Amino acid sequence: MQFPIVVGVDGSEGSLRALDWAAAEAARSQHPLRVVHASLWERYEGRLPTFDTERPAEQILAEHLVASAQERAQRLHAEVDVVADVRPEDPVKALVRESHEAALVVLGSRGRGRIAGMLLGSVSLALAGRSHCPVVVIPATTPGAPPKQGRVVVGIGDAERPTAAARFALDQAVSRHGELIAVRAWRCPAHEAADHPLLSGSPASAHRQRAEDHLEDVLAVLDRTSSEAAVHRSVEQGPVHQILIEAATGAELLVVGARRSDGHHGLHLGAVNHAVLHYAPCPVAVVPDTR
Repeated sequence: MQFPIVVGVDGSEGSLRALDWAAAEAARSQHPLRVVHASLWERYEGRLPTFDTERPAEQILAEHLVASAQERAQRLHAEVDVVADVRPEDPVKALVRESHEAALVVLGSRGRGRIAGMLLGSVSLALAGRSHCPVVVIPATTPGAPPKQGRVVVGIGDAERPTAAARFALDQAVSRHGELIAVRAWRCPAHEAADHPLLSGSPASAHRQRAEDHLEDVLAVLDRTSSEAAVHRSVEQGPVHQILIEAATGAELLVVGARRSDGHHGLHLGAVNHAVLHYAPCPVAVVPDTR
């Protein structure tokens, strides 16, 4: 059974961007596409007008919305198998449930109603922290220049072996016939002195060398899984979120990981993931660590 790519729609411009991206991804990866509208989205982010009809106004608009979205996706990519569904429940709960049997869940970064002006919608943020499959959040605006075709950027953290995010990023680069940019950020604590007993040479040089060695160790394992995409290394000094956002300029996709923590409800997104979800110039995939 091939899991579908699920896209959440709410009639906003952001959800149309998400729909178009998801349809193109489904066509490229040969996955079916499932268009979902949770009918309580409007109550979640603002109220609907009422109409004098036998059926609730929410139901009428929801059915029209998903039918229009399904038609749009099929018009853009006739080869994709597209189904649409209205779910009478809270959007986050509905899409978390969808994520159990989905290849990806795709959303726009902004919703409708009272939170439309925010950088990141409440549904997108909540889903990114609770999904059981990768979540791709599409930014509200397109970059000034088109991205380099097939370029995928992934952040490499402290894990000793490739994470689910690193493997997902490599798969994306391979399927796009493109390249993977593996980014490792490092910083030198201000309190460290050059004569620290565990450091040889300057502290900065030692930290950079450790970052380079760690990246090589991770990629040595990751590269064994595929030789069909060029893998480039990027080791930069500075805040992780800033390095990743800068690296994402000109990319088709930025991939970050999220881990499950003991005593933590859902995934631990952390400050870095919050920052890239708000400010990255390209779509961001948040991949749960399945280990």
